[in-house]
Amino acid sequence: MQQVKDIRARFLRELDQENFTVDKTGMKTIEILGASFLADEPAIFGTVNQEYVDQEIDWYNGQSTNINDIRDGEPPAAWQYAADRHGNIHSNYGYLIFSKRYHNQFKNALNELCQNPDSRRANMIYTRPEIWTEFDEGGKSDFICTNAVCYYIRDGKMHAVVQMRSNDVVFGYKNDRAWAKYILDAMVSDYNWMNPKGDIVEAGDIHWQVQNLHVYERHFHLVREN
Repeated sequence: MQQVKDIRARFLRELDQENFTVDKTGMKTIEILGASFLADEPAIFGTVNQEYVDQEIDWYNGQSTNINDIRDGEPPAAWQYAADRHGNIHSNYGYLIFSKRYHNQFKNALNELCQNPDSRRANMIYTRPEIWTEFDEGGKSDFICTNAVCYYIRDGKMHAVVQMRSNDVVFGYKNDRAWAKYILDAMVSDYNWMNPKGDIVEAGDIHWQVQNLHVYERHFHLVREN
């Protein structure tokens, strides 16, 4: 299984060979299609902004679908790009897995594991078919990036498999990986508390599967620095 260090090396090779695509804004990007690796480090390039990570996780837990609630002051540029003029988005991940509207998916996955620790059905689906008609409503540009996350208990550990449609290596991976780790830890804690059999599990690996893993031209210098 590839690790984060292997992904770094792959991006450096692609940069050296000038294997670029050009996005809709005209910016060069380096893409890896069908990337699959262990998310064994919190960042691929750059460093984690823990203050922002904490703010985003608090926002997810609050289940607000307005980016103006993320923090005091101006929301991050990426969220502004995704939102409509009022700040509304789809991709509050807490809302997608905790809310009744989206079928209490965290609770369902937890109950599934408590009833059958060997299950392959402890799956939380973040996106939905309707996103095709909803992603641009009211001026949004928010086609949910995470497809699904599934949890497995094997050999006394709970592992997560994160499946993503699209993932920016620099900002997206760091924040999404932090959320995945936060939810994995929460799932482990609740499972250990609820499990009627009394079996205790530990948090295991996070497997990262991305249809399109990419780095933008403005961050090419970070690929060189690493």
